[in-house]
Amino acid sequence: MLFVWYKVSFDEKWSHGSAVCETVYFFVEFVCVFPWKCVSLNNQNRGKIMDGILRKLPIGIQTFEKLREGDYLYVDKTALVWRIASTETPYFLSRPRRFGKSLLLSTFEAYFEGKKELFEGLAIADMEKEWKTYPLFHLDLNAEKYDSPQALVEILSRQLTQWELKYGKGEDEETLSGRFAGVIRRACEQSGRGVVVLVDEYDKPLLQALGDDALLDDYRKTLKAFYGVLKSSDRYLRFVFLTGVTKFAQVSVFSDLNNLNDISMWNKYIDICGVSEQELYDNLDAELHEFANVQEVTYEEICVRLKEMYDGYHFTHNSKGMYNPFSLLHAFNRNEFGSYWFKTGTPTYLVELLKKHHYDLHRMAHEETDEQVLNSIDSESTNPIPVIYQSGYLTIKGYDEEFGIYRLGFPNREVEEGFIRFLLPYYANVNKVESSFEIQKFVREVRAGDYESFFRRLQSFFSDIPYELARELELHYQNVLYIVCKLVGFYVKAEYHTSEGRVDMVLQTDKFIYIMEFKLNGTAEEALQQINDKHYSRPFETDSRKLFKIGVNFSAQTRNIEKWLVKN
Repeated sequence: MLFVWYKVSFDEKWSHGSAVCETVYFFVEFVCVFPWKCVSLNNQNRGKIMDGILRKLPIGIQTFEKLREGDYLYVDKTALVWRIASTETPYFLSRPRRFGKSLLLSTFEAYFEGKKELFEGLAIADMEKEWKTYPLFHLDLNAEKYDSPQALVEILSRQLTQWELKYGKGEDEETLSGRFAGVIRRACEQSGRGVVVLVDEYDKPLLQALGDDALLDDYRKTLKAFYGVLKSSDRYLRFVFLTGVTKFAQVSVFSDLNNLNDISMWNKYIDICGVSEQELYDNLDAELHEFANVQEVTYEEICVRLKEMYDGYHFTHNSKGMYNPFSLLHAFNRNEFGSYWFKTGTPTYLVELLKKHHYDLHRMAHEETDEQVLNSIDSESTNPIPVIYQSGYLTIKGYDEEFGIYRLGFPNREVEEGFIRFLLPYYANVNKVESSFEIQKFVREVRAGDYESFFRRLQSFFSDIPYELARELELHYQNVLYIVCKLVGFYVKAEYHTSEGRVDMVLQTDKFIYIMEFKLNGTAEEALQQINDKHYSRPFETDSRKLFKIGVNFSAQTRNIEKWLVKN
């Protein structure tokens, strides 16, 4: 027996006697216990509640069968699944982690296993007439640790053994590629139908090996031979679909699979993973209303906030934006905003790539590149942007059709703030645990007009700069300033500009305006003079807030801020 209090809010006021009531509490007795959520009802979402129950959200559910049998909320992607599955072309899809790739492959798996009952009520039910069953090989490389050449061999061998137990093994099949080709052929011959091969996170071994050239090359050779079987065994195959975060070029595992159809940047397949804005409104309207009620904001305000936090992924030019499904579902589940996707882990190799190639972080917010660079990763390249983009930390913001140039930027606030915050301990003298508190202190000092504490704290960020950074000292201090400005800028209005050795920063609060000029191997006096000579304060001459002009000198000898001068 389950007893529940329901709180129901009405838009229209009603009266009983002299009392005016806006809220009613109901005491409800249920005979059965089942998954549900209490919600505040209003005129707009009453119709979205079925039997007093909101849909179960598929938090952590990556299996289509489990999702459907458990009656979890499902954003219907089956029309696209059918369109792709109706062809026999090998497909490849690149998407950031936790974007729905595993669920997509699981949907293909259920379809090719002929599990018609799982697709009742979905778009594909009206499209598919035959529901045939095919032999299917599903290879998932995601949840493993790849730290030695033997690790990959053992994982592939273990998977092949499972398939061979069902379809047999040839006596002369010794290599991984030979065994793979053999089991595909036998599965086709024994079933009388082509084989379906699904590979989830094909690139996981390669990504874990980045930075170790010998191991990367070993994995490349192993996977190239393994996946090359998919071309030589074409006559035995019905369908092939591979997913991953990245697509490698010079270290390519696909050079022998030249018929691979890469749909990562095809507009008609943009929403095959993730949640579009229209899908959000069509499928989660009741949850949107509940979220708004809990946050005590309007429906429109909650939509704007969700868009700011989790929308903004564009995988080609002129395409619809996509929401990160992982963060979106967690936000609805808790009715709280948070950095859910980012907290699942950012690989340190991304930062190592940026530092290794002496990347100017200021460029990241307006990086420009072409499709060839976006679509591939070259282990010998000095450009870390392709892997940053394909990993989901940058997205397409604009496109120059004449020259075929893409402009990149952060997709949303969750990614931007999370990634910049993640960078801080790798560039400044602050540990990972304390970095959030340090930024909080910066913000408090700026809001209080305490610039002395601000600069002393900034000095501590530059302490212990390694001697090996001497040649890139200017870039290093500019990167640290950029990180600080960006993180403080999430809580106060901030601007940061660089040009040929000149750095200026502007911070604005409700009470203060700070105009800062930084000099490398100059003087604080010169920096302050530049603020005056170039009239940096002119836009704020009529502003009632207190203005601070601050000239700062950064010494190459001490590798730190040497002096600052302030003029009100």
